[in-house]
Amino acid sequence: MVTPWVLGTLFVLLLGSGERELNQKSQKLISGPGAPCNELVALLKSSCPRGLSWLYALLIPGGDEMTTEGPRNVCQERIDANQYDSFNLNDKAKCFTKCRQGGSFSCNVGGLQRFWLNYETHLVENSLTERVNTCFVKALVQNISTDTSEDLHFSLEPSQIPRQVMKGEDKPPDRVRLPKSFFGSLPGNRSVVRLAITVLDIGVGNLFKGPRLSLKDGSSVLNNRLVGLSVGQTHVTGLPEPLELTFSHQHQPPNMTLTCVFWDVTKGDWASEGCSTELRANGTVCRCDHLTFFALLLRPILDWATVQALTRISQAGCSVSMIFLAFTIILYVVLRLYWHRFKSEDTPKIHVALSISLFLLNLAFLINVGSGSKGSDAACQTRGAIFHYFLLCTFTWMGLEAFHLYLLAIKVFNTYFGHYYLKLSLVGWGLPALIVIGTGSANSYGLYTISDKENRTSLELCWFHEKTALYVTVHGYFLITFLVSAVVLALVAWKIFTLSSATAGKEQRQPWKGVLTVLGLSSLLGMTWGLAILTPLGLSTIYVFAFFNSLQGVFIFCWIAILYLPNQGATSSSSGTARLDPTHSMSHE
Repeated sequence: MVTPWVLGTLFVLLLGSGERELNQKSQKLISGPGAPCNELVALLKSSCPRGLSWLYALLIPGGDEMTTEGPRNVCQERIDANQYDSFNLNDKAKCFTKCRQGGSFSCNVGGLQRFWLNYETHLVENSLTERVNTCFVKALVQNISTDTSEDLHFSLEPSQIPRQVMKGEDKPPDRVRLPKSFFGSLPGNRSVVRLAITVLDIGVGNLFKGPRLSLKDGSSVLNNRLVGLSVGQTHVTGLPEPLELTFSHQHQPPNMTLTCVFWDVTKGDWASEGCSTELRANGTVCRCDHLTFFALLLRPILDWATVQALTRISQAGCSVSMIFLAFTIILYVVLRLYWHRFKSEDTPKIHVALSISLFLLNLAFLINVGSGSKGSDAACQTRGAIFHYFLLCTFTWMGLEAFHLYLLAIKVFNTYFGHYYLKLSLVGWGLPALIVIGTGSANSYGLYTISDKENRTSLELCWFHEKTALYVTVHGYFLITFLVSAVVLALVAWKIFTLSSATAGKEQRQPWKGVLTVLGLSSLLGMTWGLAILTPLGLSTIYVFAFFNSLQGVFIFCWIAILYLPNQGATSSSSGTARLDPTHSMSHE
């Protein structure tokens, strides 16, 4: 194959100094590796068609047979740790966004990480540069006297080059403090030490993410920013007084934990040994006893032990709930057989429909958690769809309970509907089926994994692998039904207690009966699910939600038992709004 370099040499020999313009053009085309040979040939033909046509025919008999080199992949090629010119730095910086987990772009992740880790050493040992200011790295290199008598503070503002904060100056929100004992503890008797402070923007790719940081569960490096400190090739560990880095942030994200970490070169991962974390109102303070690259990690608050404890609580609560829900269904059957009037009322039918859907939801949950990732992908998707269906059925029937309660206690008059319970059943069981079919057709079900801070799998179950569908069909659906139920419950509670006040002079009425009625109706309307809204407040609220919500079936059974046993008439009158009058609840079957 005729290379551009061969053609360039022939140009120089044939044209000499008289064809200076053509020579300049050709030099531009051959000035770099992999220069396009086709462009050089086109230049040759257009500029000297007569004198050089024979050369073109001789050297390139078939232009179509020529091959060109492919584009360079600077992220994959061998990394030269000594090439820190501006061109090479800009090339390597592109890899921060090009190299992504699961992406098709091939990258030498280990080599690129070593390239940037050694950059600080290069600045201290081999470079005369004192400041670096680019969009991806900002660095300060400064000679510091080891005989300093006070702590040194340096600003780490994201948009600025690191700089020393002078005495009496306000301390910036992002900063590093080097204690005065730091310089005296360095090995060797040096009067001056060359210190490099680097702020590196690692972007959204997988460089400096490491196995410990799982991007799938929302883990990340705060602001994708690393802070490095180095005194060259001197290895500094076991400082008697730790250095102090302060990372500013508005507030701690919900359900996330902040951890100060450093990059462990030997493991190629983040580690926290030798570092402590102190959370403050407007930031986090990291104290570490060595020099390297540091960062603040954000990870889900549910670690392995917490997830296991919550799973055990939920499994125990769901098992107990299933037993009491089964008692509720049996109680309904018995009352229907021995109490003729019970057959014509829609209220107990709605209660038992909610009990059935909640029983099947608990059963699907126990099977799903117990099965984990066992079976094929199709089996996992099926389990996820079934679990989703009964969850939506439960939400729907709780919403229908609220609708039914509204007709009974708020609207009261003109509440007769033909085939009332049949229509409710079509909504209660049919609407969730349509949503699940649509979600399944979008291929949204799959294996859902929760990982802890050591990247161990804490929990596996078949659920959603596509977050948009989860947010719309679960979070959004629940929020709508919960808000409607909460509004209806508030109106009913207001009516119960205002009625108690109005009748206080006519008959003695115990306030605790009104409270009991509201609590009983709360179990039917799924108010325990509303505790999920409080989970961002901390881990304790997550435990409260898991405990009370898993026992919803127990609360429903207790309310049904109080409502219908042993004296239906007296209990009904005391509950005020809990029972429907048959004239309002009968429908044509």
